[in-house]
This record gives sequence, structure tokens and C-alpha cells, in this order.
Amino acid sequence: MLDQSANGLPVKPGVGYKPQHFAAITADPGPVGWLEIHAENYMGAGGRPLAQLRHLADRFPISVHGVGLSIGGESPLDRDHLARLKQLCTWLKPASFSEHLAWSTHDGAYLNDLLPLPYTPATLSRVAAHINEVQDVLGRRMLLENPSTYIAFSDTAMAETDFLAEVVRRTGCGLLLDVNNVYVSGTNQNYDPLGYLDAFPLSAVGEIHLGGHHEDRDDHGNPLLIDSHGTEVVDPVWALYAQVIRRAGPRPTLIEWDNDVPDWAVLASEAARAATILEPVA
Repeated sequence: MLDQSANGLPVKPGVGYKPQHFAAITADPGPVGWLEIHAENYMGAGGRPLAQLRHLADRFPISVHGVGLSIGGESPLDRDHLARLKQLCTWLKPASFSEHLAWSTHDGAYLNDLLPLPYTPATLSRVAAHINEVQDVLGRRMLLENPSTYIAFSDTAMAETDFLAEVVRRTGCGLLLDVNNVYVSGTNQNYDPLGYLDAFPLSAVGEIHLGGHHEDRDDHGNPLLIDSHGTEVVDPVWALYAQVIRRAGPRPTLIEWDNDVPDWAVLASEAARAATILEPVA
């Protein structure tokens, strides 16, 4: 039976778990109320990583975030990968599971990237079918994350927000709103992030992500933002996040920092800043 709950995460800040922070987290988690892991890092059998994760799961709700299912890919979902994901979720019993609106496989090859999609009726049908398959196999509702984009497709037939809303309608999935992705995509494609959020189906949001990006320039000298997850959250993204919380109410909020990972105190400080926005409306 499909678990229709959006997720069981507390409405508090969370952080992406990194093994080098294990001792600090267990000693003093500060404002952090939950942790996220990348599913593909924990699909092995036994060992220290799973032992530490089991210890953390006894103390914190865990969110499992997938990066390898290729939800938007043209090929069928990888059944072996999905089976390993099911085994992990059965063992861990996470509070939430999420994946990306992207593709990363082609002709049997895995590309280590999250690549964009054209928003067409064919893409919509394929994404919805894949999400339904994932939810049926896992027996739980998943959250789908909006992408960071750098290009737009000429054959796109609908706005990203309309596409996401229709995916939710067809599958019953929830959404993971990555606010940094909204800011990155808006800058790269010259649209207003606030206008995007006005059209976003906020009622379906079960989790929010905040992360950092790097600034560059394209060949024409225009700003180009790279969703790097390797720096602090910038002030414009914090401002967008505050707007979302005012409009939609508090949601579980993750600080994402996957590259150039800082000391625990830096992550805890970012989580504390999220808490100051969440708590007044909680």
C-alpha cells in the first residue's frame, strides 16, 4: 500500500550528512532536527557507513535523496537500482524520499550529471509513468525536485511550474522546492524568480532545499550561475526563501553543502539562520 503522507520530517532545519561530521553531530546537533543522505552512497552491504547511519537514524529523522534514478530518461528505469533503493528504504525506514526532475542515463550508460528536459506532453507522460513505478515499488510517496537549468529547449510546450503541477496531479507525488535552483535558473535564463514562485504549486511542497552556487560569465559576458553546493547560501536566496515561508507556511528545510564541505560549525550556523525564518511562522 502506498504511504500518502508528504513526509515525516519535522518542520525544522536539516543538513546533508557527511561522515566527517559524525562526532560533532552526535555531540551537539544545535538547531539541526533531521539529516539527509544520498541514496547511492548507502546501497552497499554493511560496513562503517551503514553502522553510523543506523546510529544516526535512531536519533534523527532521515531523508533519502536519490540522484541516480534518471526519472526523465527515455529508457526504462534501472530495475536493479530501484531494487537496491527499495532495500535501503525498507531497512532504514526514512521519513522522506526524493529525486530530481532530470535524466542521467542513455543507451545503458550512466552520465554523472542531472540533465534538463523539454517540457512536452511526451516528457510529461514518461516522467509520470516513472514516478508511478517508483512509488509502487517503494510503497511510499516521493518528492520531485525542480532542477537548476542553464539552457531552454525550443520545443518546450509548457512552463516548468505547470509541468510540475501536472506531474503532481497525475501521480500524487509531492514536490521538493530547491530555492537556490529557482534563483540559479532565473538568473541564467533571465526570468523573475518571484514570478516563478508565484506560479509554483506550493501546496504540494513537502521539503525545501537551500544551497550555494558559484558565479561565472558566459561567452557573451552575461552572468552564469553554477549550482555547485559548495558555498554559503547567498542573501538573495535567503530573501526568496523567506517569501516562500511567508506564503506557504513553514516546511522542513535542508542546508545542502556537498563540495568543499566546511567544518560543522559553519553548517550549523546556516541551519540556525534557516531556523530564524522558520520559527516566527511555525
